[in-house]
Amino acid sequence: MDSAHRRHLLLDTRVVEDAHNAELALGTVEKHAGNPLFGEDKPWEMRFDNLYANVIYDDEERLYKCWYSPFIVDHSSMGMSLQQRQAARYRAPGDREMAICYATSVDGLTWVKPELGLVEYEGSRANNILWRGGGDTRKLRAGPHGAGVLKDLRDPDPARRYKAFLKSEILSVAFSADGVHWASPIACPEANSAGDTHNNAFWAPTLGRYVGITRQWGKPFGRQVARTSSVDFLDWESTRIALEGLDPNHQTYAMPAFYHGGVYIGLVAIHDQNADRVWTELTWSPDTSTWHRVLPGTPFITNGGEAGDYDWGCVYPAACPVFLDNEVRLYYGASDGLHTSWRNGYLCLATLRADGFAGYKASDATVLATLTTTPVHWEAGTLRVSADIAPGGEVVVRVLGPDRQVLAASRPMASTVSDGIVEWLDHRAPIATETKCRLEFTFRKATVYSFSMEAPVAGP
Repeated sequence: MDSAHRRHLLLDTRVVEDAHNAELALGTVEKHAGNPLFGEDKPWEMRFDNLYANVIYDDEERLYKCWYSPFIVDHSSMGMSLQQRQAARYRAPGDREMAICYATSVDGLTWVKPELGLVEYEGSRANNILWRGGGDTRKLRAGPHGAGVLKDLRDPDPARRYKAFLKSEILSVAFSADGVHWASPIACPEANSAGDTHNNAFWAPTLGRYVGITRQWGKPFGRQVARTSSVDFLDWESTRIALEGLDPNHQTYAMPAFYHGGVYIGLVAIHDQNADRVWTELTWSPDTSTWHRVLPGTPFITNGGEAGDYDWGCVYPAACPVFLDNEVRLYYGASDGLHTSWRNGYLCLATLRADGFAGYKASDATVLATLTTTPVHWEAGTLRVSADIAPGGEVVVRVLGPDRQVLAASRPMASTVSDGIVEWLDHRAPIATETKCRLEFTFRKATVYSFSMEAPVAGP
């Protein structure tokens, strides 16, 4: 839809020229009532740890698919009481081993862990493990570690339809025709990355390149989000730091990223070193190199409940959201204990209204709010708006000319809309003499998230 409608998210500061009595606010994330969706219910799922989930909806197969990375050799917290966890310090075993597992779902809520028959675990192949390290177990702590998996319809080679970006001793890539049977990893030494996090890669349409998000370490902030890129998914640039914490106590742990609405959005996991808990915040970038945090210090996906509740301890975003017509599905890995302690892990789901990552609302609810965009390309076609509008609230849109003169005004929008069509007072789309115009939004009891413009249909 983005390409057809020239979508603009208002969290993008390049779009907003000025705002009066209006402030940017995070969207409302709602956790699914059925959480957690699945947990460590298989003998080989010793510790989900950070899960590092990758969830897609496969339109071709009409199936949700999830690749996740549990430790299959570790100490399990299953069955331990909170008192038992507090009494015994958790220490990772020396032969700790991570693997990649696979699950599917018809509706994205009820998941199946199929017996793939691919990898042996304790003498049996009746499991959903599709990849484990093998060989010298002393090296397995790094791989296959933190795998990011994507389905790439752009690649003409069917053997490269699925791609993985992961650490296998060093940062590496791998390819698969079906997402289940994988070729051997190919090392990418030029990337020169630590890679000990949830590595993820995606196609950046504005750059014409693949971008990889991974990790480096440095003083004084410790964990750092690092970026690399590649034209062919094989030869990667040396990583450069893209984002780090605001102070050494709040470190950037991982950041799944994706393209939506003309910008790149990142879901950055923040590790509080003192509290030893992890939450998820929101970031955006115009180019994948420079990232801007939206309300830093304020969680986007919050921790819930109290110690022992399923996502009290840690919240790690999956890569990447699933965009449906009426909602955005934000899958995440959760745990009920502290990051470096005993904890049980789960796959969970939160949802967001369409385009509802962040939007503008009135700073003072008793006063009308106004937001004016920078000049945007105008084709006198259909204008659509996404906004939450409370009872008694409204949103009015005006098209402004080069001297901010009003060229057209809309009828008030009085109820919540997603890509709602703006209706003009003169019953016609405004015809502007300029190729670029500003839009002015005036609103009350409302949060405005995005607008998009659809070019007019050419006549016969």
